[in-house]
Amino acid sequence: MKQFKLWINNAWADPIDGKVMRIEDPATGNIIAEVIDAGRADVNAAVQAAHTAFYDGRWSRLTPKERSLALWKLADLLDAHKEEFARAESDNTGKPYSFVSLGADMPFAIDNLRYFSAAARDTHGNNAGEYAAGYTSIFRKEPVGVVGQIAPWNYPLMMAIWKIGPALAAGCTIVLKPAPGTPISTLMLGELIAEAGIPEGVVNIISGGNDAGQALVEHPYVRMVSLTGSTATGKKIMRTAADTLKRVHLELGGKAPFIVFDDTDVASVAAIASLTSTFNTGQDCTAATRLYVQKGAAKDVTEAVVEAMRGVKVGRQYEDDVVMGPLISGVQLERVSSFVDRARAAGGKVLIGGEKLDMGGGYFYAPTVVVEQDQQAEIIQSEVFGPVLTISEFESDDDAVRLGNNVLYGLAASLWTNDIGRAMRISRDLEFGTVWINDHIPLTSETPHGGFKQSGFGKDLSAEAVNDYRITKHVMIKL
Repeated sequence: MKQFKLWINNAWADPIDGKVMRIEDPATGNIIAEVIDAGRADVNAAVQAAHTAFYDGRWSRLTPKERSLALWKLADLLDAHKEEFARAESDNTGKPYSFVSLGADMPFAIDNLRYFSAAARDTHGNNAGEYAAGYTSIFRKEPVGVVGQIAPWNYPLMMAIWKIGPALAAGCTIVLKPAPGTPISTLMLGELIAEAGIPEGVVNIISGGNDAGQALVEHPYVRMVSLTGSTATGKKIMRTAADTLKRVHLELGGKAPFIVFDDTDVASVAAIASLTSTFNTGQDCTAATRLYVQKGAAKDVTEAVVEAMRGVKVGRQYEDDVVMGPLISGVQLERVSSFVDRARAAGGKVLIGGEKLDMGGGYFYAPTVVVEQDQQAEIIQSEVFGPVLTISEFESDDDAVRLGNNVLYGLAASLWTNDIGRAMRISRDLEFGTVWINDHIPLTSETPHGGFKQSGFGKDLSAEAVNDYRITKHVMIKL
């Protein structure tokens, strides 16, 4: 069994008031590690370390070149250890090792670090000029300061990289708290951070639950809080952050529409719909969850999607050709199962799946398609966060936009058509931070990712993410 302490000041630190917390493998239910559930004194120690590191300039006053080189070295180190990290991620989350952890998550996380290494040296937006007679103005981009970052359990390592990459590029110092049940790969990152030459106190990693998160958000030295998590948690953080007027950066829930017109290739739609509704077991804020298909194509598309879902192989992390693993916990299994049961009781028809799978242990649920649900039904309006896809029909372009936008969320959407004019009009009218045309779910390090409405605000990825961790200072010089 692996055992981890807290990572503070580039060293493993014994807890002050934290207690031991056990971590399980969701594919088996077996305990695989022990970590620390940090207490308030532990959180304070980590924040103090970040505060000291920020104000003594050991990171914030380095040149962009020096910060860039350290981030690039961290990317090299992660690349060299990618199999070890991918295995730890799969053990902790149940993700299929070859298909997700090693095949998708690790390459993207490494590329993210390389991008943010380059972004640290970007001079875009640094201006100087005479805007009043007799004065020269300079615009400086200053780091916010100490940042508290709270990462989710669905992509533990990748989401940690999405947070530390732009914050470090901007010159901030960090206290990062991974989700309570999935801290292993993030804690392992600490030793690579030290080896990369990032100074002590710059990145501190504390494991723990809601109490640790609350203490981090409340701490007066924390200038900004970045969360990837549920909309309910985001609202709570905003209320808490208001007491000290902290900045908040929130990537929250999603309920992505997948809008299919009758001029689209049915086979392509079915392949991508089944993949993107079950990838990472559907535990993705951008997962395809609401498939809307134009009436003339509804029968063919529905049959093809059901057949494609039938071909999704469910299994444990290291089984050959497995593409979907377990849900993250028993709690999440019950949540997903209850959503589908309530939909069935409300008149919904389950075309495939709709049941827990007996795999001899673990938290497995079958890939599921639900039809005959009204737009206002719970399963269409609320985030299920499991391998569940609803299918509904629409008639016109306006009807597609209305249905697509008719949820509280606005993170991601896709539309499928061969009509470029229609694609441009509808992508303009959909209220989502990312809109894909004839595909669903790909992201790149250079492109901003963030939501509309109750999916939050602020951007991950791209140069926009780096600027979220900066404050513009105006320096005015009398000539």
